[in-house]
Amino acid sequence: MKRSISITAAAALAIPMLFMGVPAAVADDAASSSDYIVSTRSFPKVNTAKTDFFAEATSTDVEDDSNWGGLGSMDVPQTKSQAEKDAEKKAQEEQARKDAEAAAAAEAAARLEREQAEAASRSQEREPIQQQEAAPAEQQQTAAAPEVPASKNGASIAAYAQKFIGAPYVAGGTTPAGWDCSGFVQYVFAQFGINLPRTSGAQAGVGVAVPSLAQAQPGDILANGMHAAIYIGNGMVINALNPAQGTQITDTSVFYGGYSIRRVL
Repeated sequence: MKRSISITAAAALAIPMLFMGVPAAVADDAASSSDYIVSTRSFPKVNTAKTDFFAEATSTDVEDDSNWGGLGSMDVPQTKSQAEKDAEKKAQEEQARKDAEAAAAAEAAARLEREQAEAASRSQEREPIQQQEAAPAEQQQTAAAPEVPASKNGASIAAYAQKFIGAPYVAGGTTPAGWDCSGFVQYVFAQFGINLPRTSGAQAGVGVAVPSLAQAQPGDILANGMHAAIYIGNGMVINALNPAQGTQITDTSVFYGGYSIRRVL
C-alpha cells in the first residue's frame, strides 16, 4: 500500500516536469532549423468601380412636364461692347446738336415774327398821318413815268426798278414822287399787275420762300419787319433808304438781323 502511494506521487510530480521541458525542446529545434520566422497575411481583392460620365450625361432623361424655369424667365443683365457704347454716345451727341439747331432756328423765326408784328403795328399806327403828309407829294408826281417792259419776269422787274435810282424818300409814300421802302416795292410790282401788301413785314410772307441768297434771282423780294428791297443780282438790291439817300442800290447789309427772300413771279 505504501509502495503504491509512492509510485503515484512520483508520477504526479514527473508529469509537470515533463511538460515544462517540452517548450524548451521545441524552441531549440525551431531555432536550429531556421534563423527567421516568416509571417504572411492575405487581403481580399478590392474592385474599384469606374463611372462613365459621358454615358450618364447622354442617357439622362427629363420628364416632359418638368419645369426648370426656361431661358425666357431668366433676368440676365445685358452688357454692351465699347464700340456699341461709343456709337450710342455719338448718336446722342448728334441728336443733341440737331435739337440745339432746331431750337435756335425756332427762336430766330419767333424773333423775326415778333419784329415783323411790331413793325407792322407801328406802320399801321402811323400810316394815316404819313398818308396825309404824302398826299401833296403824290399830287406832284410827274406824268412821265418810265415805260413798263412788255415782258413779265423777274429780270424785267429788276431792270424797271433801277430806273428809279435817286427817287426821293418820303415816309408813307407810295409813288415816284416820294416813297418809303415798302411803298417803293409795292409800286414797282403793281406796274406788272402784282398787288403786294403795304408793309415790309407783310411783304416778307408773300409768294414762295427762297432758301438762301445764293439761290435768289433778280426780281425777288427781300424783306423783314423793318425794311424791304428788290434783288437785282450779285448780292445787290435796290431800295428806298432814307430822306438823305433816297432810292439807291446797296448790298444786303442794309438789313438788320435776318430777312426773308420771296419769289412772286
